[in-house]
Amino acid sequence: MSPVHSQPAPTLRIRRRHVSPTTAGLFPECPSVVGPRKAVSSPARVAGQRGSISDQATADCPPASRTQHGTPNREPGPCRNDAVVPPRRAHARLIGIARLAASSPPAETRRKSAERPEYFLLPVKSILNRCDSKRVPFEWTINPYRGCEFACKYCYARYTHEYMELDGSEFERKIYVKKDAAPLLAWDVAHKYSYSSEASGGARPDHIAIGTATDPYQPAEREYGVTRACLQELAKREGLSVSIITKSNQIVRDIDVLQRIAERSNLGIDITITTLRPGLTRLLEPRAPRPDLRLAGVKQLREAGLAVGVSASPLIPGITDRDGELEEVAAAAREAGAQWFFSGVLFLMPSSAKQFLPFVREKFPRLAKQYEQWYARNGYAPEEYRRKASERVARIREKYGFRSRPWVEMTRSTGCRQLSLTWNASALTGASAFLSEG
Repeated sequence: MSPVHSQPAPTLRIRRRHVSPTTAGLFPECPSVVGPRKAVSSPARVAGQRGSISDQATADCPPASRTQHGTPNREPGPCRNDAVVPPRRAHARLIGIARLAASSPPAETRRKSAERPEYFLLPVKSILNRCDSKRVPFEWTINPYRGCEFACKYCYARYTHEYMELDGSEFERKIYVKKDAAPLLAWDVAHKYSYSSEASGGARPDHIAIGTATDPYQPAEREYGVTRACLQELAKREGLSVSIITKSNQIVRDIDVLQRIAERSNLGIDITITTLRPGLTRLLEPRAPRPDLRLAGVKQLREAGLAVGVSASPLIPGITDRDGELEEVAAAAREAGAQWFFSGVLFLMPSSAKQFLPFVREKFPRLAKQYEQWYARNGYAPEEYRRKASERVARIREKYGFRSRPWVEMTRSTGCRQLSLTWNASALTGASAFLSEG
């Protein structure tokens, strides 16, 4: 078991009270996979190819439609005969990032547990990845790893493994460690980053979001340190705009470098806490730290003078949306010192629905029919439910005096059309859903 689960938490009170069923009245009250991929057959070397296509927007940003991900590649190259891959892709020829992933060597690990994931060293040509999606208000992403061991049942980012011709169920079983992060990021910032964003008419710097498709402080970070290497590189610069989202209190390890970044650039940190119930947390987010550990992390970061808020995304219909539950998360966040709070309703991409809907049928059978009606053909909950949830979050923010996140305040002041999303009211669009898996 990862040490992240066993370390004691600093004393921090969590006030709990009895909560009744969701006010939306759309769900009843909440009641109290496939094995690793087989070895690739004769993975071919990629002659003369230095890196991957990971600097393209599709790697870290949600695709506009289902047809933009998980498409079989039929070009010449190594062939993966993988039992977990759908039959139509079982003999697909691999190109690009899929080819590199198939040829990636195992990464050494000190972990001995039989439940540990497989780690691989992934050669990439870029760490700073452009995000051209209009659904999110930032220009660049940094994801130090591909895949995430926290294994959150609802995680939207499972689709990113499909770019490597892997099934979404392997998102937490096969973790790819990006090589040469620091030197690559140094080059990226020097050559690609803009201190006068085109989207803002030159009024602000580009924003870099860290952890949009994988948690930067998952257990792999203890061994490989890719996230810290990236932060150390960013700390050498000034005038940047950076945010980090994570479910792990491991981030407090890097308080020293985070303080250096904050002294010279705009930095905001989001800690995700979807519920205060430890049992439910373990069910939904099997290998993520407990809620009390995350709250303790918020407190420690604030005491270090850093700008920190809490994300309660995703709000999961019928499971984490009961009367008073979201309010309790907000109250605990405020007590820990959080400066902002936001939440967005569950968003399920096809690869995520494939994992989450069977989970609901097994663990919450009374909710299964409603989930099938809502999510089987559409990634979003009904508009009326999302509207009520947005209004509820707005009331919570007003009650506890939560402010906007620093980089959102900065972008709002520029009057930039692209960045006019109402994050104060936790607009339940693809953008808020996109940031729910930190």
